[in-house]
Amino acid sequence: MDCFAYGSLMCGDIMTPVAGAAFPAAPAVLHGYARHPVRDEAYPAIVSSPGASVSGLLYRGLDATALQRLDAFEGEMYERSPVEVTLPDGSRVPAQTYVFRPAHAHLLLPGEWDFDAFLAHGKARFQARYLGFRRL
Repeated sequence: MDCFAYGSLMCGDIMTPVAGAAFPAAPAVLHGYARHPVRDEAYPAIVSSPGASVSGLLYRGLDATALQRLDAFEGEMYERSPVEVTLPDGSRVPAQTYVFRPAHAHLLLPGEWDFDAFLAHGKARFQARYLGFRRL
């Protein structure tokens, strides 16, 4: 199974311990979704949004164990959903991704989540706060 990551999991040093193994990754775009900051968190969420798109990484060849670990990591606010992503060569491939559940939409902030700002200011805070992911 392939999995599209659009937030903290785009960092290999976060994804690898969460998934339990390293998987090859390639840039990809998910159309029809928007990425927003989550209140009081360093990570984002995506929600359906016609006309919008989200850039991220497509991790290839995840096994059932890796997906179970990702499900546990993402928690109850996210639902793993089938999507189709576009690769740089224009090809479209099926994948799984984690979409924010509507019941938690009140936690979304307006605007686009910024990956570069996450790397500069949020990643260390995220890793300090979520060290438990290493024990999945």
